[in-house]
Amino acid sequence: MKKVILFDGVCNFCNHSVQFIIKHDPKQKFQFASLQSKIGEQFKKDYHIPHHIDSIVLIDEEKAYTKSTAALRIAKELKGLYKGLYVLLIIPKPIRDKIYQIVAKNRYRWFGKRTSCMIPNPEDKQRFLD
Repeated sequence: MKKVILFDGVCNFCNHSVQFIIKHDPKQKFQFASLQSKIGEQFKKDYHIPHHIDSIVLIDEEKAYTKSTAALRIAKELKGLYKGLYVLLIIPKPIRDKIYQIVAKNRYRWFGKRTSCMIPNPEDKQRFLD
């Protein structure tokens, strides 16, 4: 099974992040689904992810990762220097997640919000599960 990234489908920052991941994931290790989709809801149920979670979620090897851990584990799989961000896992999780939460809390204000989930372009559509 490929690694699955669940993301906030109405968040501009999240949608740009997905496009960034697609661009830097030439081996297509990741598939995507919005948290708001039926399959996103099913993943949350299957992996016991709290319903209130609206941050990025990585499902990898039958385990779900959230917040900064998800972001850094995703970065590890990308081409280029981005994989080097994985070393930031040495920072204690409460500190990493606090920084992550500041961005997450302000993402709509800083980057805007869509009225509906993104529609992938035709060449990337097969990577989206919904």
